[in-house]
Amino acid sequence: MAKTNLLAADGGFEQPCPIRDVLDRIGDQWSFLVLASLDGGTKRFNELMRELGDISKQMLSLTLKRLEEDGFVRRTVYAEVPPKVEYDLTPLGRSFLVPMKGLVAWADDHHRLVCEARAHYRSSMP
Repeated sequence: MAKTNLLAADGGFEQPCPIRDVLDRIGDQWSFLVLASLDGGTKRFNELMRELGDISKQMLSLTLKRLEEDGFVRRTVYAEVPPKVEYDLTPLGRSFLVPMKGLVAWADDHHRLVCEARAHYRSSMP
């Protein structure tokens, strides 16, 4: 497998393993949910807060910043009073929805089997 890495500010690689580098960032608790929410179109911060429910403002802010930094999300600020900020998916973010939806579908289809395996494992432990 060919390795393509982004350079860090100091000229070295940020993460020598491209798979780990990407999956560590989008595989956290909230990134998938934020990306799925933005699949429905452009949203403002409070809309995302309402949709996600139990995420804190600080965590949503951090997640959006990381997704923006990695090129998945675009943040648009409008010069209004009060300021209006919107978030939407970039082409990179949209391209990620294809494998993401496949993973979500697999998880949905196999959730019962995973739960059964966990219960079996726990019941067999001394």
